[in-house]
Amino acid sequence: MKKTYRMLTLSLGVLLSVASTGARSQVTLNVISGGSQNMVDYVTDYLGPLFEKQNPGVKVAVVGVGPDDAGSQKILEKLQAQKAQPQWDVDVIVPNQQKTGEMAQAGLLMKYRDSIATGKYAVSQSSKLALGVNVDGYVMPMFESQTAMAYNPDLVKSPPSSYDELRVWTAKNPKQFGYNGLKNGMSGVAFVVGWMYAYSGNAAALQQGPYDAATKAGWSKAYADLKAFNQGVTFTPGNAGTLDMLNRGEIAMGPVWVDMFYTWKADGRLSPNLKLKLLSPGMPGQPYYYAIPAKAKNAELAKKFIALATSPQVQADGIVKRFNWYPGIDPNAVKSSLDPKAWANLFTDISPADLAKNAKPFPIAPFFTELREGYEKQVGN
Repeated sequence: MKKTYRMLTLSLGVLLSVASTGARSQVTLNVISGGSQNMVDYVTDYLGPLFEKQNPGVKVAVVGVGPDDAGSQKILEKLQAQKAQPQWDVDVIVPNQQKTGEMAQAGLLMKYRDSIATGKYAVSQSSKLALGVNVDGYVMPMFESQTAMAYNPDLVKSPPSSYDELRVWTAKNPKQFGYNGLKNGMSGVAFVVGWMYAYSGNAAALQQGPYDAATKAGWSKAYADLKAFNQGVTFTPGNAGTLDMLNRGEIAMGPVWVDMFYTWKADGRLSPNLKLKLLSPGMPGQPYYYAIPAKAKNAELAKKFIALATSPQVQADGIVKRFNWYPGIDPNAVKSSLDPKAWANLFTDISPADLAKNAKPFPIAPFFTELREGYEKQVGN
């Protein structure tokens, strides 16, 4: 994720033990969440109490393990440690894409999606593939976090709609486009990934595989063009730095995380006239998933929990209104649960149709590693 929050430092085993012994008279649904602290708080403050109210006698206990691969790796290790046991003490997990794929390949996840009513709403590519690994049926996205191009309409009268048009615009408006490179935040990484999808010549393979080590040999021209493009851009100090510079008028356009953009707007930290555009042929985003361990003790209760979490009303109230994330389920299923203003706030600039066409996953893991290494060697910044 894109923000840094405090991480819980006690071991998973200790925390889950404490949670269970503190609720001997109840059924305890144990949830382990990757991601930032706000995702843990979401279960603690909103989703857990809502589920408990609907299911008397149930206590939801949530443990946070931190963001990115390192956090979700702890979940994977927790499940691996219990693999030989007949029942596992984790009922619901919320891992990132990379580690979810590894868990699916290792046989650590239950195939449950078709057994819950909301499973029909899982329509995104990411609900079927996690960085090239087949997770179809094993996951429901908690949310979809997407990158897009933010711009100042006072300075950009006709915003580019594609990477080709962006190159032309930047040549005519030097230093007015800004991004944070490859090391200062994932919005910059996403921009580079989108560039490679546009110009590498093998976007489908990058996203879905199969992996072929020889593929990267064909990326040289895309890197050379990006290096030339970078001569006319402004490098920002990070995800927040891009938004700050946009707000101050120091740049006119730059890639951002959509949820961060709207949250800053709601907080009054961004000019209300700034807008978004999702460039074709696409820019990447990334979900976190709801999944059930293969031998979860309370599997049926876990299914009910995920069905609630992915219901249109909870996606509207919890995911959209609280965090400005895109729904993890089909946005059209959520529309009737949002007031027109909330829907317009999230989907006026980028429509569900835009997302269906141009919202892409990050590359499969080996290509993603090689892409970043290639940038550092051939482009730099």
